[in-house]
Amino acid sequence: MEMTAAVLTMSDKGYEGLRQDTSGSAICQMLEAAGYRIVHQEILPDDFDAIASALKACADERKVCLVVTTGGTGFAPRDVTPEATASVLERFTPGIPEAMRAESMRITPRGMLSRETAGIRGQTLIVNCPGSEKAVRECLGAVLPALGHGIEILRGVAGECGSHGKGGHGHG
Repeated sequence: MEMTAAVLTMSDKGYEGLRQDTSGSAICQMLEAAGYRIVHQEILPDDFDAIASALKACADERKVCLVVTTGGTGFAPRDVTPEATASVLERFTPGIPEAMRAESMRITPRGMLSRETAGIRGQTLIVNCPGSEKAVRECLGAVLPALGHGIEILRGVAGECGSHGKGGHGHG
């Protein structure tokens, strides 16, 4: 099974061309190093409907295995990525953001202020990451080794106990 991914950056300034997106690029590098093929990358404004629509398109139309977002997970009034993500999820996967926050809190107590969420839509896993490149590398690095196995289970390629079915690659 080919592991495909989409990377969405939520940033008003990035969308307007006023800021370079280093966190989205970092996610792409990390995913590619883990064996994923990036099939879509996009910068979006911090807008609930735009985010929800892009997530639906990645899962329902592009049918990617994994969508990783960056940005919009803080306390600012326009930080609505977790709410937009939750609006399109069919099932939540709370262990992923819990692990990311735990890793962040090892570095700074402010890690508890990050509001990422994660979950499943169809056969797509969606994971929110913070907006800074440093935080992305820490948070995604903490969970990336396990994501591939979760996706294989979601797509019927691997069993729950770690046995790989036909085509299992053990990515992650």
